[in-house]
Amino acid sequence: MSPMKPIRLPEPPSPTVSKGGLPDIFEGGVYGVVRRAVVIGNGFPVSENQCVGLVRALGLADKHVLYRVTRPKGGINEWLHWLPVSLHKTLDYLLRKIFRHRITPLVSENGGSVGLSSVLEADSKQIVTMARETYEKEGPLLVIASGRDTISIASSIKRLASENVFVIQINHPRTQLNRFDLVITPRHDYYALTPEGQEQVPRFLRKWITPHEPPDKNVVDFAALRSAASVWHDEFAPLPKPLLVVNIGSSSGYCRYGVDLAKHLTANLLRVIVSCGTVRICFSNRTPEKVSNVIVKELVDNPKVFIWDGQEPDPHMGHLAWADAFVVTADSVSMISEVCSTGKPVYVMGAEHCRWKLADFHKSLKERGVVRPFTGSEDISESWSYPPLNDTAEAAHKVHQALIERGWRLRP
Repeated sequence: MSPMKPIRLPEPPSPTVSKGGLPDIFEGGVYGVVRRAVVIGNGFPVSENQCVGLVRALGLADKHVLYRVTRPKGGINEWLHWLPVSLHKTLDYLLRKIFRHRITPLVSENGGSVGLSSVLEADSKQIVTMARETYEKEGPLLVIASGRDTISIASSIKRLASENVFVIQINHPRTQLNRFDLVITPRHDYYALTPEGQEQVPRFLRKWITPHEPPDKNVVDFAALRSAASVWHDEFAPLPKPLLVVNIGSSSGYCRYGVDLAKHLTANLLRVIVSCGTVRICFSNRTPEKVSNVIVKELVDNPKVFIWDGQEPDPHMGHLAWADAFVVTADSVSMISEVCSTGKPVYVMGAEHCRWKLADFHKSLKERGVVRPFTGSEDISESWSYPPLNDTAEAAHKVHQALIERGWRLRP
């Protein structure tokens, strides 16, 4: 019997070669290789940075498109943010029909918070159509969304194009986790499963508050900080050191405070400013005017102090890269997690006003030596450190594993 001759396989129609040396068609096929991503944001940098950080960790930084879910603004709309976004938009449309001449025109700020002149409005049907029509040529679409307002859009994409997309929701959607392929959520969302939390939550409500298997959260990664250090070098490198960055949020349901905290914060800053070379203060777009006014009035004329006016470009990433220390208000887990991802000193103001899972979050950080209370007696020139809160790599690993279980993979 003559030996078998080797059979030469036909060349693949698309000779795209992976880093492993084989064309994609031989490594699972074009239909199983994820090369692109869509980010669905809610207009808040802390949420959108989480998505972009994960995209970067997955190697898709130059292969993603940002969409954004926006709400009507102005007038009565400022009181309707508790509604689901779709209902809010419908109600706004009806009100405009009924009171056509009495309601001011819709204020549009889509794209304003990330330095882009225009960001695409998130439309689930449009994204689904794109995913389906380009699937044969481009393969599956990775969808990463963050924030409460993005939940309905992301889940609709999963429902309408489940064969063509892999949908990741960052932050807890509260119910029906099977609407997504993967949920990445902060550990503090699982406070209700702790003995302390279970004492405060009736048993019949627990399944509505949190799932039973907590995935991890992603925060800003060091690759992003290195890039920001280069981008902001000319502005921040010449500043007198140490540079203290102060991030001020707003009162929330789990952390209520007002003008009194603003006065206390201002007094503490005035006491530590002698040990600072530069102080840069940033307010969130939700900081009440009565809070910001107190701080601006006392500090605006100090030669060491710079107060960001909210205009583009947003220096947030530059601050993370170049600051020597941070002072943050206690109201935002995302804001605190980001500064704690740097490994630099973080001082928290107002943690005593927090309750429920936010109080537990602060307790955990303090016990691990990640944060310290801001008392006004600090010497900002004295540095200290801790293992940075940087779970992006772990979150990316979970995405890789989930894709493998689906029979897909990220292009190496």
